[in-house]
Amino acid sequence: MKFIKKSHSCVRLEKDGGVLVIDPGMFTEEDALAGADAVLVTHEHPDHFDEARLRAALEASPGTEIWTLAAVADSISAAFPGRVHAVGNGDAFTVAGFDVQVHGELHAVIHPDIPRVTNVGYLVDGRVFHPGDALTVPQYATVETLLLPVQAPWSKLSEVIDYVREVKPQRAYDVHDALLTDLARPIYDRQIGALGGAEHLRLASGDSAEL
Repeated sequence: MKFIKKSHSCVRLEKDGGVLVIDPGMFTEEDALAGADAVLVTHEHPDHFDEARLRAALEASPGTEIWTLAAVADSISAAFPGRVHAVGNGDAFTVAGFDVQVHGELHAVIHPDIPRVTNVGYLVDGRVFHPGDALTVPQYATVETLLLPVQAPWSKLSEVIDYVREVKPQRAYDVHDALLTDLARPIYDRQIGALGGAEHLRLASGDSAEL
């Protein structure tokens, strides 16, 4: 499986000709959805869900389909009958040659005064987990590669480190990093790498790795 990092929380996974894109939001490059067979969206916040971009991608590519939670599906499904699928915690499906399991139900707490929205994470081929905006630990699964939301308004570094420890992946690649400055990155790299208990890796947008 080829993993291509795009800006912020968006990633492309490619295998045997199939292309799966997760969380193309407002910070994501225009080419992120090119050739996508399927798009997975973890929740409705605009840094993960760019409605105009998804609509344009579906219009440009009749074969592209979307799997997401009900709040997102309800906003676009009427315009694309049969191509937008609502999923929730515990669901499983196969698309573009990838087996996907859905884990999690709620976005992490940003502040007690801010209502929590639904958030789901996706475990791909039983190996690669994208949690969206939550520190969800997939049940009854061994995660090889964790796509780690390294910095967010709802988290602090100690929670990120403890999340890696709890999931126990072989490796963790940073995502959700658009607001992390270059000055801060060495601090995160050093602390997560030393304390997380897993190989900690970071790719620049557009770079790729084989998983």
